[in-house]
Amino acid sequence: MKKIIFSILSLIALSKPAVAQTDSRPKDEVAYLFAYFTGNNVEEEAVRFGVSLDGYHYYALNGNNPVIDSKKISSTGGVRDPHIMRGPDGVFRMVVTDMTSSKGWDSNRAMVLLKSPDLVNWTSSVVNIQNLYPGNEDLKRVWAPQTVYDKAANKYMVYFSMQHGNGPDIIYYAYANASFTGLESAPKVLFKPKSGRACIDGDIVEKDGIYHLFYKTEGGTNGIKVATTKSLTSGNWTEKDEYLQQTTESVEGAGGFKLNSSETFILMYDVYMKGKYQFTKSTDLEHFSLIDSEISMDFNPRHGTVMPITRTELKRLLTKWGTPANLPQVNNNPVLEGYYADPEILYSNKTKKYYLYPTSDGFDGWSGTYFKVFSSSNLTDWKDEGKIITLGKEVSWANRNAWAPCIIEKEVKKGKYKYYYYFTAAQKIGVAVSDSPTGPFKDSGKPIVATRPAGQQGGQEIDPDVFRDPVSGKFYLYWGNGYCAVAELNADMVTIKPETVKVITPTKNYNEGTYVFYRKGTYYLTWSENDTRSPDYQVHYATSRSPLGPWALPADNLVISKDANAGIYGTGHHSVLQIPGKDEWYIVYHRFPYPKGITMGDAAGFHREVCIDKLEFNADGSIKPTVPTHKGIAPLK
Repeated sequence: MKKIIFSILSLIALSKPAVAQTDSRPKDEVAYLFAYFTGNNVEEEAVRFGVSLDGYHYYALNGNNPVIDSKKISSTGGVRDPHIMRGPDGVFRMVVTDMTSSKGWDSNRAMVLLKSPDLVNWTSSVVNIQNLYPGNEDLKRVWAPQTVYDKAANKYMVYFSMQHGNGPDIIYYAYANASFTGLESAPKVLFKPKSGRACIDGDIVEKDGIYHLFYKTEGGTNGIKVATTKSLTSGNWTEKDEYLQQTTESVEGAGGFKLNSSETFILMYDVYMKGKYQFTKSTDLEHFSLIDSEISMDFNPRHGTVMPITRTELKRLLTKWGTPANLPQVNNNPVLEGYYADPEILYSNKTKKYYLYPTSDGFDGWSGTYFKVFSSSNLTDWKDEGKIITLGKEVSWANRNAWAPCIIEKEVKKGKYKYYYYFTAAQKIGVAVSDSPTGPFKDSGKPIVATRPAGQQGGQEIDPDVFRDPVSGKFYLYWGNGYCAVAELNADMVTIKPETVKVITPTKNYNEGTYVFYRKGTYYLTWSENDTRSPDYQVHYATSRSPLGPWALPADNLVISKDANAGIYGTGHHSVLQIPGKDEWYIVYHRFPYPKGITMGDAAGFHREVCIDKLEFNADGSIKPTVPTHKGIAPLK
């Protein structure tokens, strides 16, 4: 199907810029970070972290001990009310009340602004409102700061409550400076209830362009209310009369967040007189139902906030602070964060590391223009090594449709290696060369394959696969969509021997994504059937005693296909890895993005994610069908 309509799609891709995902949140948010403090003793007034895999069950990090030393970041020796958020720039920001209750509830005039690139290393600055801005001589307290990104202003807004003299607590705001080390100007009023009563502990959650400010009322009947606005600084707030807490106990410190891959929001708050938290859920931020029976925590937090985090971020936190004993196992699929497809995997004898070379995905009509590489020592933790080729920049003969690369390491002299990287660009196949698996790569200057084999009607010159025959020592290039072709490579590895071009399409169901490997005297030709936008995109195989065929089709030749019960679809366009020196094998493939891919229509076919699972064989050498998993594989030792 792809080959039939591609000409239309390619024209569309050429006539408009590539469109990436529009959600500023990372695609792979699979867990949650809970930032909190624990009590009113000075040793409890410090930032602590907990984590959750589902937003319902939480586990303390670092043995429920502080992850940041309050004495090093505050002016009072204690901090409370931590609010943590991820900015559109990918940087984390946290703000806390600079206060210890041992000095009295009206003793603080400052907050602390913190910034981190990785959730582990933090820089901080104390912002003392009374000292910095005139007119605050009667300021009594500065409580519970939080941060929200104001899209209209393109700035980070810090908001917090303040009380002056005998007046009520009012929620103020100021924009943070570019370095997030201070405020641009003196605070202004953000919100003041029409009742004139005090309000504290503001928490802003955006939904469908509407900002919802959850706050605690003070004086008379206390509790959590909400006010809404379309413009944060307009002063035009619509106040709701209802109290939202689902308890008659005293509450404060509301915190809202959206569950990953869901339209459900959680609103939690501190039932501070009872030393516990209460959780509610909502899909409209107006009607909330109690879910306390579904929640568990192995710590007792006070006034904190929850933020979604990615698998990489979770692993980084666990590496730094240790894995809680009861934390469920973390899934390892997908292995790369973001949208990637058509993964090629390489073990380098030079570096003793593994490398992934995928298609950069997430662009309408497969219109990506660059390739990246990722490295790992254990197949589960991958480092982004950056871009290695950009079409139109390093490649002069094509500027569109960067697809489906493959690579091979060749020992050109004893202990000296070169890397030959074959890639699709503008429906032709190119090759670039490097002395390192991470580049820089130099393009050969022209396609190695630019036309169909003689006599072949239809199809595309895409999806290369490079293979070294361990028996003869010869190198072969395979390629094709709608047909499968092969040719022997010349010694220079950047040209083919034209007289050796041969069409070896194994079955009429063949579509694309050839990968050839050798095991125990048998050559395996594997490929993808159906369209990459189909939930039934899947891998099949044939066998031979030669890299050129003829190919025998086993009665059951399925390698991997969807698992609808697990919500996994579109499993295909793969590569195969043998652990050096072992009969241990893995299949690396892409699938629809989980869990929303099955609802995305054609877009699921260019918003794909890369996974790794075990590949196993029967005693007779036939391949056992692989069941795709979310769990993935364990890290290699």
